[in-house]
Amino acid sequence: MTHSKNLIYSFIYYLISAFGISLTLKANIGVSSFNALNATLSEFSQIKIGTITASVNFLFLIGCILLDPQRRLRNYFTMSIALLFFGSTINLFVYFIFPLFTLHSYLLNALLFILGTVIAGFGTGKVLKYQLLKFPIETCCLFLAERTTHSFKFYRYSIDVFCILLAVLLTVSFHLTLMVREGTVISLLLLSPVINLAKD
Repeated sequence: MTHSKNLIYSFIYYLISAFGISLTLKANIGVSSFNALNATLSEFSQIKIGTITASVNFLFLIGCILLDPQRRLRNYFTMSIALLFFGSTINLFVYFIFPLFTLHSYLLNALLFILGTVIAGFGTGKVLKYQLLKFPIETCCLFLAERTTHSFKFYRYSIDVFCILLAVLLTVSFHLTLMVREGTVISLLLLSPVINLAKD
């Protein structure tokens, strides 16, 4: 019963994290490195950002399955369901709820971004605390670190750098909206500390 209850809580916090990400997108002052790439790909492809976010995470999930020596498919099935809800939650707020209001002050947008980052970090930290649902990118980096001489931090930061570079390259090449902005810097400074506080 405790396991089932914790799994339900994990799903709820997973969705809270998605809600926080949606707030950072609404703020429109840039987003975290990973979400900057997702938002850029979304504008380029005209596919909803929640769908793009879930799809890119699914690619990392496939990487996890290939790298995982145990390959407990039941766990990966649960993660897949969580990712579908994650992407759907982002789409719900970004395209159907948040367009109902507009913020005309930069200060309010900045405060909304900070609030969204804190909420996303809180949800992520709680998910990590329960250790029942995994985030594909971090899990993939852990597996790579176990199999190579490079550390988890090396792979995780490498993904961040790659996401930023690709987002900027696509933006410049196809004249898209620049998503690597001040919000990206705020996210780099604020997100990890909030996650660490929430998971302790």
